[in-house]
Amino acid sequence: MRRSRLVTLAVSLAASIGVTLGAAVPVQAAPTDRYVALGDSYASGVGAGSYTSESGSCQRSTNAYPALYNTNIKPASYKSVACSGATTSDVVNNQLSALTSTTTLVSVTIGGNDVGFTTIMSTCVLQGETQCVAAVQAAEDKARAELPAKLATVYNGIKSRAPSARVVVVGYPVFYQLGTVCVGLSANSRAKINEGINLIDDITRTAATSAGFTFADVRSIFVGHQLCSYGEKWLHALNFTNLGVSYHPTAAGQSGGYYPVFRTAAG
Repeated sequence: MRRSRLVTLAVSLAASIGVTLGAAVPVQAAPTDRYVALGDSYASGVGAGSYTSESGSCQRSTNAYPALYNTNIKPASYKSVACSGATTSDVVNNQLSALTSTTTLVSVTIGGNDVGFTTIMSTCVLQGETQCVAAVQAAEDKARAELPAKLATVYNGIKSRAPSARVVVVGYPVFYQLGTVCVGLSANSRAKINEGINLIDDITRTAATSAGFTFADVRSIFVGHQLCSYGEKWLHALNFTNLGVSYHPTAAGQSGGYYPVFRTAAG
């Protein structure tokens, strides 16, 4: 009888402790951020599939890093106005209106179209190494001369409309892993394209830092997943049946590359 009573007491005590501990665990508060995503095709998710019907030609994907943040973190509100083909002027004229004084988190990926990413890649694929290197060089010259001021205009507009927001400026991945056996563009063309992307990212990082924003650099995490790498590719190669997705992140590139870098930077 004594042993039975001890067992019963132990079970009751354990149950009581369990209930007490369970009640003591605080319920996680719902995130209170009001999040707005701005930018171009890398922010809208071109190449990642699963585009929302409301986004039309902007091609906003449920697999894009802003949408993944919304799904996983569940901020108090979320709106993406990122759009395929957007330039800094498009952000200023068409996207900044989505921000308000109550916006607390903003992401933006922009600048590539201002220097002609799409035209450069078409030139490199269709016209050969000499023209490719020249096109990238012209884009680099344009970027140095014009991009800092254009980015500053965007960033000032964000600060004006959402003065209390944390702002994360998200960069671009470098397209090619060099030093591997790779068909298609020449090694010199691939190296020059990488050089141009690195310049855009460096200019963007400087502008973002000057504005007091956080720069989320995705270049390192894409290493090993670039074109001409031996790992799983996180970027679409040239796709003649769907040219629009060429050189854009796949769904895996958004979830495995862009999202974790943005998630960390967003805090």
